[in-house]
Amino acid sequence: MLRLDALGQRYGDHQVLHDISLTVPDGQLLCVVGPSGCGKSTLLRTVAGLLPAAEGTVTIDGTPVTGVPDRMSVVFQDYARSLLPWMTIRDNVALPLRRRGLRRAARRAEAEDILDRVGLTGTADRHPWQLSGGMQQRVAIARALIGRPSLLLMDEPFGSLDAQTREDLEDLLVEVHRTDGATIVLVTHDIDESVYVGDRVVVLSQAPAAHVVLDQPIDLPDPREQLTTRGAPEFVGLRSKIGQAVRTPATS
Repeated sequence: MLRLDALGQRYGDHQVLHDISLTVPDGQLLCVVGPSGCGKSTLLRTVAGLLPAAEGTVTIDGTPVTGVPDRMSVVFQDYARSLLPWMTIRDNVALPLRRRGLRRAARRAEAEDILDRVGLTGTADRHPWQLSGGMQQRVAIARALIGRPSLLLMDEPFGSLDAQTREDLEDLLVEVHRTDGATIVLVTHDIDESVYVGDRVVVLSQAPAAHVVLDQPIDLPDPREQLTTRGAPEFVGLRSKIGQAVRTPATS
């Protein structure tokens, strides 16, 4: 579904990403982790077509990415800036449906259905500034899901939330992935999170010129549950292996 071939990215003379080759099958939830500043978000923006690749190619279903692809959605960490404060929650969520030419009543009905699904029943007539941070991020996720994307990109979407809210949204992501079967690429700095939600974790090396140092399948039983899964010996072993890879010096 998604393929990166010898992908490289640079800002001027500064090499950020080097020779990244990955194939992400349909329906996989891939987590990308690595040291702070290694280029994880740059990788995601390149996949999204927001930055042209300096080297190599990104293809989706065999088609090279030269701009923002159709049927792709992105959820950013800065949820407050991604929501339009003068619009109601319902209208924020329904915004992507305007491109499909749906009538207003149909857009509103679909928005309310997806709000129910992400646990925001009864918030449709409120505005973003009337909601907590965790609820605002649920709105951003609902807006990303309403177009039924085949590819969902998430750039540290839970990084600024408190621990309980973060766990709740991790469980929501797992449920959405299992139900919808969309291909998801999640960038996160949280190793535990990557092991808990992912089918596979890719570790990038330290900057400069980050490259893949570990490509680790995650074979944990379903359903996943915060306390039980995180306490399992298999989880602890995977977390240790990935953590060691993140901390390995780039020259080793």
